[in-house]
Amino acid sequence: MEALARGVTNCRICRDAPDGPPLPHEPRPVVRLSRTARLAICGQAPGTRVHATGLPFNDPSGDRLRDWMGIDREIFYDVSRLAIVPMGFCFPGQDAKGGDLPPRRECVSAWHDRLFAAMPQLELVLAIGQYAQAYHLGPLRRRSMTETVAAWREIMAGSSKPAILPLPHPSWRNTGWLKKNQWFEAEILPILRAEVARLTGR
Repeated sequence: MEALARGVTNCRICRDAPDGPPLPHEPRPVVRLSRTARLAICGQAPGTRVHATGLPFNDPSGDRLRDWMGIDREIFYDVSRLAIVPMGFCFPGQDAKGGDLPPRRECVSAWHDRLFAAMPQLELVLAIGQYAQAYHLGPLRRRSMTETVAAWREIMAGSSKPAILPLPHPSWRNTGWLKKNQWFEAEILPILRAEVARLTGR
């Protein structure tokens, strides 16, 4: 685990041997691996604030995610209880409109299979957003993110250890989606909070 963590921290593939255009800034991988955590958060990629601080979900999206989970920052950042493995480890840069680019593809091909193989104790993965769902769900993924999240019961039942719970991204840009799909908060959040409490020993 320590060797893997050092490898990720020192990774510069997207700058030195990229799959496409190189990362436009110095890489700063943000990952939290754990030998003991039974719960893992698997989102998209760091944003600008996370890139600046090196602390995952240290932004309004993280505040909303912690509210969804029913935990505070102390539990969220306790690496003994919670692992965080985004699809892209570094801030990918922004497009012409100021939006974040997709996660870098190099991370998955170089690291993800090995990282999850090193954490066999995981019981639940929160697959946040379409990129995490594409990797973790495979054929269980539906045609859209909304359909995938709506099929959470079948997905949790159909995924082997660890179980996978698909979630939308907690970005404030998804506020309209949450208002339109009120079943998410009514149906999924009670299950999410119960599972988080069980797996983090809260």
